[in-house]
Amino acid sequence: MYRHLSRSGLLLGIVLALSAALPAQADAVAYPRVMASTGDSITRAFNTGWVPFTDNPSASWSTGSDTRVQSHYLRLRAASGRSVTAYNNSRSGAKMADLNRQMNLAVSQRADYVTVLMGANDVCTSSEGSMTSVQTFTAQFRTAMDTVTTGLPSVKVYVVSIPDIHHLWEVLHNNWFARTAWWTFGVCQSMLANPTSTAAEDVQRRARVKARNVAFNDALASVCAGYRQCLFDGYAGFRTQFGASDVSTRDYFHPSIAGQAKAAAVTWKSGYWGG
Repeated sequence: MYRHLSRSGLLLGIVLALSAALPAQADAVAYPRVMASTGDSITRAFNTGWVPFTDNPSASWSTGSDTRVQSHYLRLRAASGRSVTAYNNSRSGAKMADLNRQMNLAVSQRADYVTVLMGANDVCTSSEGSMTSVQTFTAQFRTAMDTVTTGLPSVKVYVVSIPDIHHLWEVLHNNWFARTAWWTFGVCQSMLANPTSTAAEDVQRRARVKARNVAFNDALASVCAGYRQCLFDGYAGFRTQFGASDVSTRDYFHPSIAGQAKAAAVTWKSGYWGG
């Protein structure tokens, strides 16, 4: 009788210990306490606020607090049931050359989770000839990854593929307002110059710019694969089929609130916790 009770007590102790320890361990592994976003005007939610042609980071797909968007930040808070500190280190107009600076900020902020959406401005330039080379783009991204993984060995870095700029042209090139905005503001002329032209030189230029877009995403995937702390989105961002309502009607280039919400949902599903 004494031995039976002793075994029962031992088993009960083991069960209680495991039930107490495992959820805490799983929670610590699964959900960050500090996150940081890196990138450009897309992650700054440019042109989504009340004041036209300004940043509106509260609507960011990554670190925003606007409930219409349901950003990664809000999803992490809901999933973890605790507070999460979020920093938006992105800068409107930034190219891949700026990512290392942004990653240094994330290191100083002691981020557990860092999102990366960078490269649209390396594709979308004033002309085809001014696009960043694939070699330079790749080297700049690798330098930034070295910085964040050295400074934060346990960080989770989530790299989102650059959206398909050619698809933006497909969706809106027959829209007079879009064409007018692209010409007036000089938007992404590498791709969007002469948007209704069917001349061979313009068709071929658009194809070459799309190829650079694809090559940049391939570079993101390849470099990311070399770091245990990095997860690529599997081209989910690039393959997202957005519609006219997902694009700002101020510049017909940046995501609208609906576009930010779509970006948040798509990238979350393909990320660390979306499953």
